[in-house]
Amino acid sequence: MTTHSTASLLRNGLNGPAHHHKTRFFLVMMRLNLKFLLICLCFAVFLITFTLWTNCGGDLPFARGLVPKWSSHARYESGENPLELTEEIDCVINQEYTIGCRREGDEVYLPFSFLSKYFEVYGSLNTVDGAKRFDWAHSYGKVNAPKGGYDPKGIFMYFENYNVEMRDRVKCISAIEGVPISTQWESQGYFYATQIAQFGLSHYSKNLTEPEPRRKIVEDGDKEMAEWRVPKNSSLSRAFVREKESTVVHFSTGKQFDSAITLPMDHVLDLVLSVNLLLRPNSSFTVTLQNRETQKLYNVIYILADLMMSVQDDNIYYGIGQNSTSNWRRLTRDLFVDLQKGLPQYINTEKRRKMRRTELKVVEISFLGNGSFDNLTLATSEHISHFYDAAEWMIRHQDQSTGGWPIPVRRKLGPGFGELSRGWYSAMSQGHAISLLARAYFHSRGDKRYLKAALDGLKLFRIPSYQGGVLATFLGKYAWYEEYPTTPPSFVLNGFIYSLLGLYDLNSTAPANHSNEAAALFEQGMLSLKKMLLLFDTGSGTSYDLRHFTLGIAPNLARWDYHATHVNQLLLLATIDPDPIIAQTAERWKNYMLGKRAQHN
Repeated sequence: MTTHSTASLLRNGLNGPAHHHKTRFFLVMMRLNLKFLLICLCFAVFLITFTLWTNCGGDLPFARGLVPKWSSHARYESGENPLELTEEIDCVINQEYTIGCRREGDEVYLPFSFLSKYFEVYGSLNTVDGAKRFDWAHSYGKVNAPKGGYDPKGIFMYFENYNVEMRDRVKCISAIEGVPISTQWESQGYFYATQIAQFGLSHYSKNLTEPEPRRKIVEDGDKEMAEWRVPKNSSLSRAFVREKESTVVHFSTGKQFDSAITLPMDHVLDLVLSVNLLLRPNSSFTVTLQNRETQKLYNVIYILADLMMSVQDDNIYYGIGQNSTSNWRRLTRDLFVDLQKGLPQYINTEKRRKMRRTELKVVEISFLGNGSFDNLTLATSEHISHFYDAAEWMIRHQDQSTGGWPIPVRRKLGPGFGELSRGWYSAMSQGHAISLLARAYFHSRGDKRYLKAALDGLKLFRIPSYQGGVLATFLGKYAWYEEYPTTPPSFVLNGFIYSLLGLYDLNSTAPANHSNEAAALFEQGMLSLKKMLLLFDTGSGTSYDLRHFTLGIAPNLARWDYHATHVNQLLLLATIDPDPIIAQTAERWKNYMLGKRAQHN
């Protein structure tokens, strides 16, 4: 009775008008509480999932670990649990040593730091369009495919990309000779014909590929006259000099720097200076540069001395020679290079200070002592002047009896080879020099000095390497022009091909009655190259030389930049010689740089 009455009352009460709104409110609150509980449950699941993926590795962009993006997707499709934890395990490498790895299911992940050293591959983490990615490269070498047929009067290979003077193994550019001083094999510095020829060839090539330089004539003694500051007891005058057929500027000052004749400037970007200069004893020419970011000042000072380069604090001295007191000379200097080479080699972190060209400006030019100058110019570049500096060096320093450019340092190519004594000759140096001189002959419109020097450079190609020349013979049959004329022969590939290009350049440039010998030497070398080329093929790269044949030791594998040079050289030769072995080999060797290898048996 009580139960029935209570149920009846509840039924009547709930259906009654007084309790209608209270009932709806009660039901809504129950639904809201259920939704809130469901939201809390989902949020708790999310936190648990996030924690597991963060600690164990996943495909979220912020997750740690080694799991690639495709891993979780593949495990979803296979029906595996995507939240399965990864596991740290040991990887035993060839039963020799152990490294830490990571396992996820049936997949094992090795650290790239191990893979990069073990397989000599390269990689880096990069951000592209806001997304992280890992870029893998099998080789760091770069192939420069020819843009057309090779022109012996035009660009030399891809040397327009070379910046020889800024190489670490270049001490500086000599202010006496206008060419690089090398430290490649001796730290005190010496003139190396191969490097000097590359310097000249690169500037010749840049002249053909870069825009016409911007030039500002600072002072020519006639049309352009600068407003020099002349201290008391110093003098400056302009007068016509018959031997120069030009109006020049004469100056005379005291010995102290405060008596120097100066020209304040605020000149940026155009940092290649040229001047016709005649200095008397105890005189100097100074250019003051300022770092636009730090406001620091540097003085680059050219003096009458047989000096490579000397640095005292922020003063960098270059000698222009003791014998420059009686003859005019044209001095062309890249001020950025002269400053960079004189800066301290290491700063705190022991990293070389690399200053940007755009950081600098010329703030003052000054003369001290007695002398004359003319045509003082600042420009963005003076490539042809540098080119002729290199060509003139070749003429001045060629050995007239051998026609060669001797290399004044000892060289030991490797264990098993005899040492090369000072004064040895290199087919690569000869070839590069001939390529340079052939272009100088063409560009100068027939200056016979350049032609004669190039033709004389052929003599060593006929002299056996054991007699001081550069000619070796493979199996008593095939002629090879040695970059390093070692005992036994080394048969270096890249130097040999560079020598072939020199022969081809001369044959194509010299008058017909002068080119027969160069043509014969080129054809002889090309025959050897075609017969011996595949001896350098390892199936995954190339050999630098053939010491594994001549010494019976392990191959001397070419590192990737040398391998890329081999490819670039063959691609260029393929535009000269249509023999399929050249182009096909170049293509196969290019594919080695992408990780492709010769097939197994």
